[in-house]
Amino acid sequence: MVAMYRSIWRVSGRRQILLILLAVMVAALAAAPFKFQQLVINALIEGTDRYRLVWLCAGFLGVVLLSAGLKFLLGLSVATVGEGVVLRIRERLYRNAVRAPGDGAERRSGAGSLLTMLSAEAEAVGAFVGGAIAMPLVQLGTLVSVVAFIAANQPRLGLLVAAVILPQAMIVVALQRRINRQVRERVQALRDASGRISAGDLSEWDAAVGADFRRAYAARRRSFVLKQGSKLALGAISAVGAALILLVGGNLVLDGRSDVGIVVASLTGLARIQAPWREFVAFFRSLGAVRVQYEMLQPALYGIEAERSASRPR
Repeated sequence: MVAMYRSIWRVSGRRQILLILLAVMVAALAAAPFKFQQLVINALIEGTDRYRLVWLCAGFLGVVLLSAGLKFLLGLSVATVGEGVVLRIRERLYRNAVRAPGDGAERRSGAGSLLTMLSAEAEAVGAFVGGAIAMPLVQLGTLVSVVAFIAANQPRLGLLVAAVILPQAMIVVALQRRINRQVRERVQALRDASGRISAGDLSEWDAAVGADFRRAYAARRRSFVLKQGSKLALGAISAVGAALILLVGGNLVLDGRSDVGIVVASLTGLARIQAPWREFVAFFRSLGAVRVQYEMLQPALYGIEAERSASRPR
């Protein structure tokens, strides 16, 4: 993991700084709409004039549009940086393959694996680079911003929101290692199949290629079962969290220890953090898959030194 991020910084460090700045600004604005929402709801309950209502709504719209603009710039920059790295990876893989020793037969036997690396694997690893730092920073920053806002207004509700996230994180971490094993198995099976097809003459069915396809299918199917099971568990925990916020927040309002605005904002905040939380879970899964693919690409990218490094125990 450390080696992969060291490589990411080496090839895109300057551009990552801009991405980090954009990510911090997006995360810092995450809770601002909820503050305006709280102020509007409480102002309507307590009674307010139309002038103040207009300004509060204008402020709400302003921070939402500013956040959307920053997200647009961040997304465009992430995609551009990632695509540039995809190009560099493909050029290096192709250049190393051309310069590699061996006769024509050896080169043809390795052409299938090279094509798989140039297409799917280079695409996955390179595209990941653009958001490798900025995207988890946005997602975690959004979570911290929203939870801190709720906790500052009503600590009990803030603790409830945090309590929803923690068991979800434990489930994701526990399952990811098993998913990574399936990713490695699938990538290797497809490489094997590509190599056999390139080395053959396509005059008859090769049972070994069919077996490789079935290995890839079985590995992908197992990873789907793990991912869908985790989604079910995460959704159930979120539903329990929303019900507890309504229950606890409602009782606090009845006791006069909270206001309706913060209960509504807490419920909206819980719904709001589900999106960045889902994105962070997806990023974490992608990180595991990309790390596996990066390690498998290292020998082709860096030669024999990478093979020796990958064989050392971690």
